[in-house]
Amino acid sequence: MPIEFHCDHGKRLVLAKAYGILTEEEIFGYQREVWSREEIIGYDEVIDMSEVEKIESAQSNRIKDLAALAASMDSRSTRTKFAIVATTDYAFGLGRMYEAHRTMNDRSTKEVAVFRTMEEALAWISHK
Repeated sequence: MPIEFHCDHGKRLVLAKAYGILTEEEIFGYQREVWSREEIIGYDEVIDMSEVEKIESAQSNRIKDLAALAASMDSRSTRTKFAIVATTDYAFGLGRMYEAHRTMNDRSTKEVAVFRTMEEALAWISHK
């Protein structure tokens, strides 16, 4: 699977890492599979895109669709954070587009930010 994840229940955090060539279907599949789990409702999330070689089918309307799907799965009672680690300019730009769509979505309860390093992302996630 191009996106692997681990749930740290002690920290209430989902840590995900994407590898290789990443497709739209895999990204949507990750969102549906992971965030439909009741035991992680209200968790923060970090996804590391530093090992992604290519992102296929990344169209702006599909990024908006992904943001809408994710917002529809957010906990209504808890505000959480989602950090994207993107080391390439292309992935960083896509992450910023996703961040903008999440921010504009009225159903979204996750604060999204994009970072160049894992250290920056984890520092932001841990700061409440």
